[in-house]
Amino acid sequence: MSTGHGADSAPAPRPDTTHDPANTTRENPVKPSMFSSLRIRNYRLFAVGQVVSNTGTWMQRIAQDWLVLSLTGSATAVGITTALQFLPLLLFGLYGGVIADRYNKRRLLLITQTLMGLTGLALAALTLSGHVQVAHVYALAFVLGMATVVDNPARQTFVPEMVGPHQIRNAVSLNSANFQMARITGPALAGVLISAVGSGWAFLFNGLSFLAPLAALLLMRTAELLPTERAPRTKGQLREGLRYVRGHPELLWPIVLVGFIGTFGFNFPIWLTAFTDKVFTAGAGTYALLNSLMAVGSVAGALLAARRGHARMRLMVGAALLFGLLEIVAVLSPSFWVFAALMAPIGVVGLTFNVTANASVQLASDPVMRGRVMSLFVMVFMGGTPIGGPVMGWVTDTYGPRIGFLAGGLISAAIAVVVALVLGRLAGLRPALDLRRPARPRIRFVATGPEPALTRRSEDGEEPREPQEPQELQESRESRKRVAEPA
Repeated sequence: MSTGHGADSAPAPRPDTTHDPANTTRENPVKPSMFSSLRIRNYRLFAVGQVVSNTGTWMQRIAQDWLVLSLTGSATAVGITTALQFLPLLLFGLYGGVIADRYNKRRLLLITQTLMGLTGLALAALTLSGHVQVAHVYALAFVLGMATVVDNPARQTFVPEMVGPHQIRNAVSLNSANFQMARITGPALAGVLISAVGSGWAFLFNGLSFLAPLAALLLMRTAELLPTERAPRTKGQLREGLRYVRGHPELLWPIVLVGFIGTFGFNFPIWLTAFTDKVFTAGAGTYALLNSLMAVGSVAGALLAARRGHARMRLMVGAALLFGLLEIVAVLSPSFWVFAALMAPIGVVGLTFNVTANASVQLASDPVMRGRVMSLFVMVFMGGTPIGGPVMGWVTDTYGPRIGFLAGGLISAAIAVVVALVLGRLAGLRPALDLRRPARPRIRFVATGPEPALTRRSEDGEEPREPQEPQELQESRESRKRVAEPA
């Protein structure tokens, strides 16, 4: 889990209008509706495959945690399993982006999805045969994490190839809704299977569920895809990607914001378990209820985001600020039912922030750099879990659930304000209090100078300037062009 420059939408890459399956050209764009991406056959196949696979993934998450707990009786062992699954993203996430930029994304997904399915089948075989040990779970969790290193950027950057640039936001939103719906159904199915026949059958279902996305990838019409230019195999591509992000504020600051909020603001397993046990003195059913309410809110947030046609920076920053403020309000809740009622709005706003950040970062990236950019995006959002989780867990254990949750909300709100001020300054904007209607005062952003860093004026208002490529990327393009020219 993006907007573009300043206060407006991100600049979209120029599409190949002659092969756009969604007929979404600049001259005649189709206005996105809630499910407009599903009109495209390739994306429709992809979405159906992901519904099945995501359900299996959530089933395995629940069954895996329960299996480790039953083998060791240790919550620390469960935490180690989670850390091993996310640690590869933190260590090798950027290399996954280089691979995604260099090779055919559909073929990469066929490899990674096969490997991820095999890990589920291996865990099922070990569990059903009675030979499973916690070391096996640790090893397979790490292998799954390594596959995710390549799968995540390849899957994220394959979306524009299926739907075209004008449908990216809608497709990203539907992907998020798909994942959150699986978050509701997957754990419920896992609970039934674990209670009835044991964890091994949940692992078996997950392994077999990857047949659905594999079939979808094989059934796609490759002629209707919009393949992007692939990066050649050269030295320094990782550093080139980092320099590219550093040189583009419309990419750098959303990623900074996502990194802070992903690391410190999305530690709900820690906070909700602590509130359930120590504040409300309730059991697993209450914990499941809180998670379900948040998941329902996340689905609603994803569907609402799918209706919007543009990814705007101010929406991303505003959603981040509101997300932090809602967490602070939840901390101050006087009763369980007020706390529970706030879970759905937190889910809506959190998902809106993530979808907006994701879509705008993709749109603002040069297609040849998009894999590296999105690998950095995923790395800071998900790879921060091994860092933020222990820190927020220590704060929660030491000072209590309310202080731990409050710390996450304060950090999220503070970084949103900082990023808003930085982007406003780069865009040549400053906040000003509008008192033209004394009964309804509001804060507006006004220009501070004639040469804003991120935006330019047009007849339609404030539009983003096209990002300028770093010198290294321009030289790389020129060298590739000279090699391709006949002597």
